[in-house]
Amino acid sequence: MACNSCSTGKDGQPKGCKKNGTCGTDSCNKLTVFDWLSNMSLPNGEKPFDWVEVRYKNGRKEYYKNTENLSLSIGDIVATQAQSGHDVGMVTLTGELVRIQMKRKNLSISNDGALKIYRKASQKDIDIWSAARDKEESMKVKARQFAIDLKLQMKISDIEFQGDASKATFYYTAEERVDFRELIKVFAREFRIRIEMKQVGFRQEASRLGGIGSCGRELCCSTWLTDFRSVSTSAARYQQLSLNPLKLAGQCGKLKCCLNYELDTYLDALKDFPKTDIKLQTEKGIAICQKIDIFKGYMWYAYEGEWMNWHRITVEQANEIIGFNKKGKTVTSLEEYVSDVIEDTKTEFENVVGQDSLTRFDNPKRNRKRKNSRNRNNRNKNRRKKPQNSKDASN
Repeated sequence: MACNSCSTGKDGQPKGCKKNGTCGTDSCNKLTVFDWLSNMSLPNGEKPFDWVEVRYKNGRKEYYKNTENLSLSIGDIVATQAQSGHDVGMVTLTGELVRIQMKRKNLSISNDGALKIYRKASQKDIDIWSAARDKEESMKVKARQFAIDLKLQMKISDIEFQGDASKATFYYTAEERVDFRELIKVFAREFRIRIEMKQVGFRQEASRLGGIGSCGRELCCSTWLTDFRSVSTSAARYQQLSLNPLKLAGQCGKLKCCLNYELDTYLDALKDFPKTDIKLQTEKGIAICQKIDIFKGYMWYAYEGEWMNWHRITVEQANEIIGFNKKGKTVTSLEEYVSDVIEDTKTEFENVVGQDSLTRFDNPKRNRKRKNSRNRNNRNKNRRKKPQNSKDASN
């Protein structure tokens, strides 16, 4: 959701909030929490919660203790404590909702070694921070070239400067373990700053870079998804999907996270289905399952040696036959069960929306005016010919 200042202009072009990477209302960022307690006052004698949520580049959020009792609100730029020096970020949440967020992320409130907020950022702090952010793209190009020259099997995806421009974190992805000690020496000699290398997964890289998925919408990992659960090929098998890696893989190269979205629904629907490797014993022969329709409750079986002839039966009928087989009994054939399946032959669809046909412009309409004009000319000609014919007849 974009803020009002990011809305589209009169000419159809996006105006942009012109905040140079930071949103003025903090509503353009990933998983922004709405402060629904902002207009409510605390009870008498209750002290405000002294922890604050601060956001950095690419949606990275940390929690700091407000030991100086600063009057902070959402959107304030603050200077926070770092391992060495200070960092600059934006306040995204204050008050009691910070307690709930910390509890959800299993963060301890009574931590004596918690990081602190120093002060509200001055103009000098913001200028240094903005100048450092402007260097990140050019540095990323050089860093990738250095890694290629050293023949390292790694990809540098992003660079994040610390607020005081004394340290830069290089995010990279790699299939295997990489010895980048020589690369750090090259970076330190070229960029003259402290270097920190941080490896991220391919899904984390896709969430940081963003993109458009095969569904036509922005990637879930870059908009709202934060916990990357493991996705296995069994999720595709349960949903009767073809195991095509080109269709099942996302932009990160891994299986799509959306394969897990409807998996529980399919598992619930499959509870009544028998296993597909169970063979049906009939007097006509042994039948093997070829295909199932999960939500309609149908199963297709074919006799051994007659693989082209499929017989459709319901799940209840398949369980009934399996129950007979367990008792040592066999049914005559599958054909007697196929006749009991009621087919829905209704294929016509009614136009309830009132839309016109999509082919209404294919055949051009006939020009009625031209046809009417022809008819009038023919009538006039006939009227002119009638008197001459009457004179000839009199003579």
